[in-house]
Amino acid sequence: MGSPHHRPDGRLRTRAFCSPELPPCTETRPGPPGSHSSVRAAPVSLIPGGSSASSISRPPPPPLRPPAGAWGAAARLPAVAFPPRAAEADGTGAAGSLPGPPAPLLARGRCPGAARPAGAALGREAFPGRGGTRLPWPGSSRPRARSLPRPVSSGGRGRRGAERRGWGPAAGGSTWGAGRPRAPGPAAPPPPAPAAGSVRRLPRHLLPLHYDLELWPRVRPGQAGPFAFTGQVNITVRCLQDTDAAVLHSAGLRSRGAAAVRGPLSEPGAAVEVAGLRQEEAAEVAVLELRGRLRAGSRYVLQLGFQGRLEEDLDGLFLTRYTDRGQSSMLIASQMEPTHARRVYPCFDEPAMKATFNIRIIHDPSYVALSNMPAIDVSEVKDENGSLWTITTFNTSLKMSTYLTAFVICDFDYVNRTERGNEIRIWARKEAVKNGYVDYALNITGPMFSFLEDILNVSYPLPKTDLVALPDFGAGGMENWGLMIFQEASLMNLPSDEFTNRKAMIALILSHELGHQWFGNLVTMNWWNDLWLKEGLASYFEYLGATFVEPKLSLDKIFYAHVVQPVLREDSEIARSLSESEDKIKGSFSLMSLFDNITYSKGASITWMLSGFLTEKLFIRALTSYLKEFSFSNANQDDLWTHIQMVVDAQDEVQLPAPVKQIMDSWTCQNGFPVLTLNLTTGTIRQEQFFNKNNRKTTDSYNNTWIVPISWMRNGSSQPLTWLDKSSKMFPEMQVSESDYDWILINVNLSGYYRVNYDQLNLKRLAHLLENDPKAIPTVSRFQLIDDVFALTDFGYVPIETALELTKYLAREDELFIWNVVLLNLIPENLESTLKNHEVYPLLKKYLLKRMLPIYHYYAGFIRQNVDALEDDYFAQVYLEKLLATACWLGLQDCLDLSSELYAKWRDNPDYKIPFLIRRTVCCYGVAVGSDKEWNFAWEMYNHTDSTEEDEDILLYAMSCAKESWLLYRYLQYGLSDTLFSSNCTSVIISHVVTKDIGHRIAWEFVTENWPLLSQGYGHELLHDVLKAMGRFVKTDVQIQELQVFYNATLEEDEREAITMLLESAKLENIERRKLLNRIASWLEKNVDD
Repeated sequence: MGSPHHRPDGRLRTRAFCSPELPPCTETRPGPPGSHSSVRAAPVSLIPGGSSASSISRPPPPPLRPPAGAWGAAARLPAVAFPPRAAEADGTGAAGSLPGPPAPLLARGRCPGAARPAGAALGREAFPGRGGTRLPWPGSSRPRARSLPRPVSSGGRGRRGAERRGWGPAAGGSTWGAGRPRAPGPAAPPPPAPAAGSVRRLPRHLLPLHYDLELWPRVRPGQAGPFAFTGQVNITVRCLQDTDAAVLHSAGLRSRGAAAVRGPLSEPGAAVEVAGLRQEEAAEVAVLELRGRLRAGSRYVLQLGFQGRLEEDLDGLFLTRYTDRGQSSMLIASQMEPTHARRVYPCFDEPAMKATFNIRIIHDPSYVALSNMPAIDVSEVKDENGSLWTITTFNTSLKMSTYLTAFVICDFDYVNRTERGNEIRIWARKEAVKNGYVDYALNITGPMFSFLEDILNVSYPLPKTDLVALPDFGAGGMENWGLMIFQEASLMNLPSDEFTNRKAMIALILSHELGHQWFGNLVTMNWWNDLWLKEGLASYFEYLGATFVEPKLSLDKIFYAHVVQPVLREDSEIARSLSESEDKIKGSFSLMSLFDNITYSKGASITWMLSGFLTEKLFIRALTSYLKEFSFSNANQDDLWTHIQMVVDAQDEVQLPAPVKQIMDSWTCQNGFPVLTLNLTTGTIRQEQFFNKNNRKTTDSYNNTWIVPISWMRNGSSQPLTWLDKSSKMFPEMQVSESDYDWILINVNLSGYYRVNYDQLNLKRLAHLLENDPKAIPTVSRFQLIDDVFALTDFGYVPIETALELTKYLAREDELFIWNVVLLNLIPENLESTLKNHEVYPLLKKYLLKRMLPIYHYYAGFIRQNVDALEDDYFAQVYLEKLLATACWLGLQDCLDLSSELYAKWRDNPDYKIPFLIRRTVCCYGVAVGSDKEWNFAWEMYNHTDSTEEDEDILLYAMSCAKESWLLYRYLQYGLSDTLFSSNCTSVIISHVVTKDIGHRIAWEFVTENWPLLSQGYGHELLHDVLKAMGRFVKTDVQIQELQVFYNATLEEDEREAITMLLESAKLENIERRKLLNRIASWLEKNVDD
């Protein structure tokens, strides 16, 4: 399943994002905070370009003179009449008026990406309560993929919640927050807890053995709603304890016909009379009250007819609309994880209550029906009106949990191949299949299955596997046994696209879901508190499987950059352990909240650590034993520890300092993780929980200790693994001599889930080594050194100067993924406009550009001469945009010239495609260093009928990069027009402009002037977001009072208090940041010429 959606990079979160992270959508209605509401039409055209998968650095405009005023306020601009007069259409309006939009002015009413329902980003997102896989890329580092033709998805309310590994925190985080308390100000109001997913446990009187289930969605092609489905379920149960009531899950369903109980089955014709059927909606259970008793040891059949509404909400059984080959179509599909099966049929909806299923689906004859097992019969039936329907009957399933039952009814085509007797079919829109968009996914699915079978030594038990690519789905993918369901973009690739990053995304998502066929489907956790047993292990194997089919990917680098490093950033701020006790999981919200980065990425990280200290050979041997013992059954984490212990006890090579359970419980049952502090003069290492010392209260207790595996290296030579099994310990072998060339490296290649705080002596030697011979330290360890020291700075362990010393060597650093972590720490995107107006900027510019030039020129050469040569350079596709954006932000003339050249080339020939790796930066700076002509061209191309959704998103962003105040103001005015944009674009445009160094004041004035209109569409959430962005510029009480004048008149008292707190804390934060920036400036002055 997938993971949570964050905005970790400090970007303004709007009600509807307009970002390349989101596929295109139709007109939206604002959703809950953090959601992206519904969907918009997108052209079904095949224009290579970036796709919604990526997260792209958002560069600010080039240097501009600081505006005047307490805020750096721009001069107040006159309001303009809108829409512009015809005379203004060419940008040459009458004197005294603002130029109007350039022709052609197309009323397209769309806003790219802005309207995707919550969490529906390309790839691996999931939602609290949604199965599926998450996206493999952290924060602002997601790779960019080429756009694919998209169906028109329509209707449907925004998805609930926002769970997903959606993204982990932005790789690197920020160092400018170092040494200061974190702002305690309120976040945006939380979304309402989902209605689904109540976790009331069922009594243990009855155990389900088998379901006979019939589903009949009453849907005909082209029919208007509302829609309903009916069904019948007969559940064979074994009675474990005498009872006069049968309690099972049911939510949102109504009974249809009389319920009955047959049995005991040992007595032919016997039955137990049903006195009544009671629905407890809040508890999501149905209670069959009986006149007799069910007897322990006997088997019975519960017979229930039911009906429910078929919604367009992507939960349970749902309907979704799309366009294929120009025709509007509908399909029906399901999403049961974690607790939505009860919304489709009455059942025992707990993961440990496994049973077999006989399923039959009644559907319109023009559709094909799919379920977990192969179809064994197709027949016909007439309804009460004499109308003909098709009945598809499926073979009996294996024993499985209810959350894995799956149904799809569609008019799709498929491609297929057979691997070791397993027929693999990938279903998608006919146009997509015909054009070969799913061929890559088909080509790697079979080899991945074989890889997992071979490594685990456990065969895949089903005769077929269907993978269905839905135009609209609430997760990146869902692992249903035999019928995996994906969001379309998770499986599709342009056949002409040879760039590795798009293939890597598909491979990772597929590999995660295939891993679940063993971890989750074959062996399922007893209860959701051990969710990590399936999600953490699947997240570990997804990287093994993906690098098996895409060997160009570096397993170590991609795992650290996308899994370990982002979750280390997040885990230090979250107060929950990986494995929770069952009694902690109360109510639906806490169950949903388990689907987060802790479960996925921390689960994968400690699995990686475990495999490392056991050796992969022993680890896999233990997993095979575990899988074989618990096949078609359930397990908890102690069962896994037991099987690992058995394997360890049976050999002599690997010696552990404690029982496996004791070691691993220290990582799964405690919050957070340790930081190891070294004194290498004495060889002493001590551990403590890594926490933010700036926030520590005297009442906080951090007494956790872990049993820590320490991989280490001395002067380039690997040393035997050792262990820290108490709070402090002396390691005489780690004492260093007085020689400057005697150095120690701990946690080599980030093999352990912890941070390292070196003493000044060793750190100085490592910094010296980096300057003289950076390759002496392994690549991942260089990445880790820099990330650790900036995180230690941020949390008050070491001064900022210590971190900066480690950046001196960067002129010799040729790894983009290391540069990315440096830049995200030194120039966090949410502070670019703040830094631009501080005296640190010219020093930073001189210091960084001197070090960036070698790697910049290396990649700029490819961009100018042969960008296709980078098709195998995965990290160039993921991180080159950030490098280029930073170079332009720092005012590197070659970067600005390159952007102008490529943008001009596009202006001269609109068929020319700016290389997708850097398109966002080029468009932004093309507009920024240009005049209104460049802005007008961006507007014209935004309105071009053939533009892809990501191109539109990029242009929507680029138009906010203008350096002319009047252009920004006109842009905001356009955003108010229903004829120029769909309503959701207004907040997106504001969110782009407010983060610009000249735009924040313009956007604020625009919001205050137009608040009556804006408040109708966006309400207080937009105001909250704008105020949050404005908070970055608050330095005095006068500035807060200026903002208060406005929001005191528009907000309720409790909201006013919350915003005042937010701004007060922002002010304190800004004051602390200023002190920090002064220290950085002071250090740079001394070191800028080194």
